[in-house]
Amino acid sequence: MSGRKFEFTDARGGSAIGVRVVTKAAQTEIAGVDEDGTLKVRLVASPAGDPAANKELVEFMAVQLGIESSRIEVVAGANDRDKILTIEGVSSQDVEAKLLQN
Repeated sequence: MSGRKFEFTDARGGSAIGVRVVTKAAQTEIAGVDEDGTLKVRLVASPAGDPAANKELVEFMAVQLGIESSRIEVVAGANDRDKILTIEGVSSQDVEAKLLQN
């Protein structure tokens, strides 16, 4: 992937975040934030580009944010481990606060 820095950013009607998935985990969980600002998420599903992994990621993020999964979309990187998600109706500050509160 390029040297682009991923951060929590506001987008029209919501926010967008960069996510790096790590597969074959014992449980689905947030594993922290990489140095480039990308949120790292461990998934049970494998491989990262499999539709099941994308579904697991979206559903996990929806639960973490307390929103419906239909408000989250993988807009880039669906076939890769580095993805960009858009989250409708939630500001970047709210996303960051809810995901990184632990």
